[in-house]
Amino acid sequence: MSTTTPTGTATTPAPTGALNASRTAATAARVLRQLRHDPRTIAMMILIPCVMLFLLRYVFDGSPRTFDNIGASLLGIFPLITMFLVTSIATLRERTSGTLERLLAMPLGKGDLIAGYALAFGTLAIIQSALATGLAVWFLGLDVTGSPWLLLLVALLDALLGTALGLFVSAFAASEFQAVQFMPAVIFPQLLLCGLFTPRDNMHPALKAISDVLPMSYAVDGMNEVLKHTDMTANFIRDALIVAGCALLVLGLGAATLRRRTA
Repeated sequence: MSTTTPTGTATTPAPTGALNASRTAATAARVLRQLRHDPRTIAMMILIPCVMLFLLRYVFDGSPRTFDNIGASLLGIFPLITMFLVTSIATLRERTSGTLERLLAMPLGKGDLIAGYALAFGTLAIIQSALATGLAVWFLGLDVTGSPWLLLLVALLDALLGTALGLFVSAFAASEFQAVQFMPAVIFPQLLLCGLFTPRDNMHPALKAISDVLPMSYAVDGMNEVLKHTDMTANFIRDALIVAGCALLVLGLGAATLRRRTA
């Protein structure tokens, strides 16, 4: 059933129900075409984690073991932060420009839209995570006991989680500045409580309890499992599944809270 906008234009409500693969793929292709014309955004998403790891390695040039201890964790954290920032701002820009409103007036469900964005940014996340992992392991000499492929897996899951969080918080921001302001609220507490600076078991019990429900904690735990064990452990599988599950949950919340435009 069609509805009429205040301007008199007839529109068809966005469909509900299961995701449509063709609409999701078309949305992802559109986002990637737009990003292709924005080389600065692409450079930020792909190169900044590599630059940060490079700087970190030579900050601890006199203590390579320190880089080994925290490099694996930051290999997952840097992509998460980068994807969060870029995705939240890009999605908000779509809404404030009216693009999102026009898209949702077409036969395109919110789930299709969110999944398309996740697919597009996830494609870039794969490239980003592969470059960062390759740089850390084969060029910067990050010493890990386990397989570098497991590092890549966790780094990719972290990047996808950052994408999901960015899509979610963009629904609550009215401007790009507000989107950036969500970073201290969403990312910094996880960064402090994830176990990067001190083992989570050494924290105050209340903070330890909070850290147990934050996805970044399991991202760091998963990286540490690869750092210490030659084989894929049960704890690693648990950590990877939790990070992936949190990403899917947040994507679902993002679809549920997606608005056509900023008030």
